[in-house]
Amino acid sequence: EFSQELMQSLEGLLGPGEIAGLLIAAIVLFVMLGTLIGAGLPVLSAILGVGVSATLTMSLSGVIDMTSTTPALGVMLGLAVGIDYSLFILNRHRRQLKTGQELRESIALANGTSGNAVLFAGLTVVIALVALNLTGIDFLGLMGDFAAVAVLISVLVAVTFIPALLSLVGFKVLSRKERRALAEREAHPQSEEAETGIIEKLKRPVFATRHPWLTVFASVTLLVIAALPVSQLRLGLPDGSSNPIESTQYRAFTLISEQFGAGQNGQVIGVVTLPEKLDDDALTAFQASAATKIMALDSVAAVVPADTSSDGKSVLFAVLPTEGPSAESTEVLVEDLRALDGYFESEYSGSWGVTGMTAINTDMAKKLAEALPLYLGVVLALSLLLLVMVFRSLLVPVIASLGFLLTIFATIGAVVAVYQWGWFGWLFDIHEPGPVLSILPTMLIGILFGLAMDYQLFLVSGMREAYVHGDTAREAVNHGVRSGRAVVIAAAIIMVTVFGGFAFSHLTMVRPIGLGLAVGVLIDAFVVRLLIVPATMHILGKSAWYLPKWLDRILPDLDVEGAKLERAHGK
Repeated sequence: EFSQELMQSLEGLLGPGEIAGLLIAAIVLFVMLGTLIGAGLPVLSAILGVGVSATLTMSLSGVIDMTSTTPALGVMLGLAVGIDYSLFILNRHRRQLKTGQELRESIALANGTSGNAVLFAGLTVVIALVALNLTGIDFLGLMGDFAAVAVLISVLVAVTFIPALLSLVGFKVLSRKERRALAEREAHPQSEEAETGIIEKLKRPVFATRHPWLTVFASVTLLVIAALPVSQLRLGLPDGSSNPIESTQYRAFTLISEQFGAGQNGQVIGVVTLPEKLDDDALTAFQASAATKIMALDSVAAVVPADTSSDGKSVLFAVLPTEGPSAESTEVLVEDLRALDGYFESEYSGSWGVTGMTAINTDMAKKLAEALPLYLGVVLALSLLLLVMVFRSLLVPVIASLGFLLTIFATIGAVVAVYQWGWFGWLFDIHEPGPVLSILPTMLIGILFGLAMDYQLFLVSGMREAYVHGDTAREAVNHGVRSGRAVVIAAAIIMVTVFGGFAFSHLTMVRPIGLGLAVGVLIDAFVVRLLIVPATMHILGKSAWYLPKWLDRILPDLDVEGAKLERAHGK
């Protein structure tokens, strides 16, 4: 059998779980749109974008060192955002066609409004991914860079390839029923009273605004409960025991543990560098004394004086923990071993250092945990700045950012419950619960930030537009939710199915990332954006849109959704 260290090959970009997720996403699109051609366009667009980005990543893998997770992450994000971004443009075009707008004018307007929003949303995801370089972990920054390239290519495909396809397929993006309704509408135009009735329906309260206080209290309570496991978060890297039971990595890990003890899978290497070479008797006495000192530590099963350097000044010790490399006791042992530096310096005037994969993984988890608050702070500051410019408000960005914070903690809490505590282990093939993948919290913050801003943009921009056009603040909230929730719900379901497919990936390190992103999108779209944000804005009323005049004058007008273009077309 071959251990995990020898089996780090990519084994293909897509497995059965990922393909199943993609098929479910296609089914959701077909149910939503009612037309096979319309449903196929976003999927085709996403596959094209992923094909380009994956080819680029794999081509560069010969000259740039990267982990096997790097191309898989690009494929995961490329598929999810590729489908969603194409859907946003397609949905806008379909909505305009059903109002009687001319085909090519509708394509241009959809690309100038929703396409513009897609470009902005994609750039927020790219910025968040590139910011992974702030962690100081080279391979994590590289993963973020290549994932950002995948997202950028998906955006470019959405705003170029999709409009071209829409021009080719014409009115076939509408179902037969919708085309018949459009023909009847053109033959018998709706009266002004009917149009007014449609507008009034958009102003009707939704659940979140009918029961705002209950909605906020219940939703926040639910997310706080989901976030409770975060207090016991432990970071690390999966060892051989995390692999599927039938895999050679798992069998190798189990064989070694059964025959030699679990610690044999996670040796910790210690090296003492002495000021001068010792003769054979002195060296033997030193090795015995040092081994005795190390054996006195908790969680040490054995100590082996393994080797001596050619100059006789450096002595290497192999320390076998009582438990495996991902055990909490092993993590504590690494810190206890490092604390022996003072002993070797005072007793032998030597220096003492600890290394090996177990120690390296422990160090990386610690470094990522220390960088997490800074990274989260940078992302939240960026979120506030962007949203103030987009929505011309102070309180809306605060609500959005606090909602994002709830999403992050609840998502990490869910991941801890599944991967660290073993809840639903039978479903996700977790037979040996252990620490959470060390890079996961940082990646979740970066990726979910961009996706959360997407949903915030597509819902709240509709609210702002209605408010600017004369609706009351509370009517505008209902208008924005009713006009935008269908596409947001569909987009979120698609992302959940695509990411959920990766939760059952053939790559062990990809599984927690897929699950975390699926849970994060589910929470953010359905609980935060569709419940907490509308309910809170209903409670705040007109004050939600307050912005000091001096600040309004100096802020750039981003017009992300192309409202000026809409007004120019009289729509």
